[in-house]
Amino acid sequence: MSGKYLMAVDAGTGSVRAVLFDTDGNQLGCVQREWEHREDPRYPGSMDFDWISNWELARECIGGVLRETDVAPSDVAAVSTTCMREGIVLYDAAGKEIWACANVDARSSDEVVQLIRANPEMEREIYRQTGETYALGALPRLLWVKNKMPGVYEQAASMGMFNDWLIYKMTGVLAVEPSNASTTGLLDLQKRDFDPRIPEGCGLRSDLFPPVAEPGSVVATVSSEGARQTGLAEGTPVVAGGGDAQLGCVGVGVVEPNQAAVFGGSFWQYEYNTASAAADPACRVRVNCHAVPGVWQYEAIAFLPGIVMRWFRDAFCQPEVQAAAEQGADPYELMNREATKIPAGCYGMMCAFSDVMNFISWKHASPTFTSFELDAQRFNRYTFYRAIMENAALVTKGHLELVAQTTGKRPGEIVFGGGASKSPLWCQIVSDVLGLPVKVPAVKEATALGAAILAGYGVGIYADIPDTARRLVKWERTYTPDAQNHETYSEMYPVWKKVYDAQLALADQQITKHMWIAPGN
Repeated sequence: MSGKYLMAVDAGTGSVRAVLFDTDGNQLGCVQREWEHREDPRYPGSMDFDWISNWELARECIGGVLRETDVAPSDVAAVSTTCMREGIVLYDAAGKEIWACANVDARSSDEVVQLIRANPEMEREIYRQTGETYALGALPRLLWVKNKMPGVYEQAASMGMFNDWLIYKMTGVLAVEPSNASTTGLLDLQKRDFDPRIPEGCGLRSDLFPPVAEPGSVVATVSSEGARQTGLAEGTPVVAGGGDAQLGCVGVGVVEPNQAAVFGGSFWQYEYNTASAAADPACRVRVNCHAVPGVWQYEAIAFLPGIVMRWFRDAFCQPEVQAAAEQGADPYELMNREATKIPAGCYGMMCAFSDVMNFISWKHASPTFTSFELDAQRFNRYTFYRAIMENAALVTKGHLELVAQTTGKRPGEIVFGGGASKSPLWCQIVSDVLGLPVKVPAVKEATALGAAILAGYGVGIYADIPDTARRLVKWERTYTPDAQNHETYSEMYPVWKKVYDAQLALADQQITKHMWIAPGN
């Protein structure tokens, strides 16, 4: 193998990036572009994926990281891909994209009602087989296309996820892999393959599913057109990757049962590895295939902490944004310095954004800050900023407790990756809230590193995915909980839950508007 480097292309909720690594797992360069997934005003709750402009951004990142690192395309040994889960793309018989939606698209409320009326028990039956409910699954979305866009439904010839779409754009070959495909609710967890009886039971076609390629297998090579558009060398192997959370776990060495990780990005995922695909009897928590064979994951998701933080930065922190631009710094670093001065608990103030996950009935209260006083010295923008950090950690505590109720087990430590782990303050808050050591990897783009590991495995650079992950992961720091802060947060958590329940009740009564609500709820 002549190539010296491995590339990961990562299509996240808030941005797309291309990251280049050497074969020792060192990150050499990253080029990122922010993107948005807009609602179609005709369809409330929709979240469209613009495959034309988004591919332009993706290929800019791929070519950009090659230029930034001055790496010759011929020196890239392999490429792999990862992405936000749940988003789907439909293609016609000629391989042209004809419809796509992003991860938390919620336009299909009518279709969820239709499915429940047809068979009230079917959602729970599907969950037991697939680990998925209707909340983010593909079934209601495909039924929506059938009902609302019958022409598109008739033209559709195949369906894939966004990581598969990236490979398709580079190679012209479409295949899906089970870690992300398991989020569709169409894939049998045990078999790691599509079960045609599931869509047929919902009155849907079962002929839309391309071949399944296991993570780490070579799907195809970069085509001449892919090379022209991206700057990659024609013939470069492209390897099946996986969903962002699963590859994030590979990238931080969370590859064995009873290990746990939190990934802090646009969404926060709590991942707990298990040797069993058994589902939660109460259908509260999701179960996915890991990218590692023989391992599954209980997953609980917090909605939008990274997006909330970006909103707060853009709406209220213009002085820090301007100062950071002048200093060549990150505005979040400037905000962290001041927020560190705010005591744990934010003088009793708290906020409500994401709720603790309840997969079978998933909804979130209207965004709220509460219990603050008209005291500008104590309750300034840094107090509100810290409250957002504490809120994400409190939801994570709820998710740890939820999975522990289901599995009867708790992790002894947490690995914390993703963009939020760049903040020492946020890392310490997570440790203080959970009362557990928090280990932060040196490579913050853990999901991309996971994809790079699979790329290297696919072309024979690495012999084993788990062993390689353990060997390549380097640790930046371990945070230990402050006993006094942990006590503060332990007292705060049940109060926060009561506040949240009250806010959710207001939204359920339509006095306020849910931040997000799953179709059919």
